[in-house]
Amino acid sequence: MRRASHRALSQEGFHEVSYLEWNREAGGVPVICLHGLTRNALDFEVLGEALAQSGRWVVAPDVVGRGQSGRLSDPALYGYPQYLSDAACLIAHLRAEQVDWVGTSMGGIIGMMLAAQKMHPIRRMVINDVGPLIPKAALERIGDYLVQERRFENAAHAEAHLRKVYAPFGIADDSQWRRFTEISVERAPGGEGLVPAYDPEIAAPFRDAHPDDVDLWYFWDRLDLPVLLLRGEESDLLLPRTAAEMKLRGPGCQLVEFAGCGHAPPLLVSEQTAPVIGFLNQA
Repeated sequence: MRRASHRALSQEGFHEVSYLEWNREAGGVPVICLHGLTRNALDFEVLGEALAQSGRWVVAPDVVGRGQSGRLSDPALYGYPQYLSDAACLIAHLRAEQVDWVGTSMGGIIGMMLAAQKMHPIRRMVINDVGPLIPKAALERIGDYLVQERRFENAAHAEAHLRKVYAPFGIADDSQWRRFTEISVERAPGGEGLVPAYDPEIAAPFRDAHPDDVDLWYFWDRLDLPVLLLRGEESDLLLPRTAAEMKLRGPGCQLVEFAGCGHAPPLLVSEQTAPVIGFLNQA
């Protein structure tokens, strides 16, 4: 695994997009792995290594405002138009005619939106626990924790908080929680304590918002590629009826559900990574 970066463009100028990369020398069709709303590329450490061992070139970016990527001074620019532009820029930077896509939550939405465009480059897509209908209740839950600015005295306090917020992920192993905490926080400005590893201004769209169900069926119905849909059996974001309808509409999809977790399966164990690798490596 190595870290690299490229520059992308917003209305206020260029910003850096940092990414992790595995097995570049393998060449071929790269697998792009894109994380959820408040997460970062390190979420894909386990999957990236497993895909690399299967012979794939893997790239996992930090979406702007997260991880080691740049921050935008105008919070209004944090949104899907910018994220789609940055993703297209990354694909061009990789000089890839085609890519495979793995997207968790927000990363899955970005993948759907890209693949709904004319002449899109996505060959196969894995969508992790998100669909074309996002319930109001799930958005309210996300907004409740996102708009609260957090500062932790130490890693133990950060881990205790993360275990509550991300309990639906279904992480059971203490060592996995320790690593999850390490990749989720960074030193606070001035060096006093720890803060989440993202710009708090990504919460701007949630402040003073009155969320309603989000309907993205327009994008789903335009897709024309093989899709593997992953779902946590207890997910409040990808409801059973939405997953069932996805199998019947648009491109259809294969559905794999995981017991013991909700939104979103963390892809940290072989039971969760094996279906992804098998699907992406189909001839």
